[in-house]
Amino acid sequence: MVNYKCNAACRHCLYACSPERDSGYVNSETAQEICRLLDKGRCRSVHIGGGEPFLDFEGLIMMIQALNQKRIAIDYIETNAFWSADSKNALDKIKHLLAEGIDTLCISVDPFHAEYVPYGAALTLAQLCEKTGMRYFLWRNKFISVLSRFDSKKTHSRSDMEKVLGRDYLNKTARQYGISFGGRAVNIEREYNTLFPAENFTCDDSPCRNLLSTGHFHVDMNAFFIPPGCTGLRFPLSEAIDGITEGKFPVFDALFNGGVSTLFKLSIKHGFSPNNAGYPSKCNLCFDIRNFLSDKNFLELDENHYTQSLKFY
Repeated sequence: MVNYKCNAACRHCLYACSPERDSGYVNSETAQEICRLLDKGRCRSVHIGGGEPFLDFEGLIMMIQALNQKRIAIDYIETNAFWSADSKNALDKIKHLLAEGIDTLCISVDPFHAEYVPYGAALTLAQLCEKTGMRYFLWRNKFISVLSRFDSKKTHSRSDMEKVLGRDYLNKTARQYGISFGGRAVNIEREYNTLFPAENFTCDDSPCRNLLSTGHFHVDMNAFFIPPGCTGLRFPLSEAIDGITEGKFPVFDALFNGGVSTLFKLSIKHGFSPNNAGYPSKCNLCFDIRNFLSDKNFLELDENHYTQSLKFY
């Protein structure tokens, strides 16, 4: 994740990216350190995402070159295709990427992104890729038939899409997308699902051992390791590689060793009170607890993530 800033603030965004996020981009020194640590951890391939990676094309090329130096393969680069509006400039960018060894783009196209980027931009970028020999895949192309009912040159608000697709289109889109209900998507899960008392989940002491899964994790622009699906929780990539300091991350320790039950007990000590309306899942409760704790000096909690997750919905 080369940045958190994005020209979109999609309702499903796992990382709560938006135009309001810090405009920073991964710098050269941090990029080199990330690559060193990934190499040390024997990570042999990555994909590049954000935020929106193409907001700083020079920074993107720098990150690509840093990965190339360590011979870490780049499977693809994610983008919402906003930059395809200027076809000549976009063609130049694609050719530059090809020269750096990039051969595949992942292009977002769905009702979530359509609120911020005309879906025609994704189709235009796909055509430009075909002209240059850049491979691509539309994520997810199943939504093109749905979006074809709208003007491809305009963005469309939630109310616009509800009139055509129905009031539950957000829920249907989330289910069809297969998203994880973390980040800003906690709001979708909460809006469309039955809510249960917190007590239904606080007795679950099954440990969240997937927090150290390396099947599909993320590393952000500040060299933090972000567990798969559990956004807002982070710790230095160096500690993920070399070993986590015992007792340094109490929220992580609680979840890893005792799950939501243990985290709930920790939060009660800090004054947490569950939402009387209830929760749709234990993960939703966990998010609420971590949001509450995020301004209480727990090093593993990213306060900005929780603030941004509860906006733009």
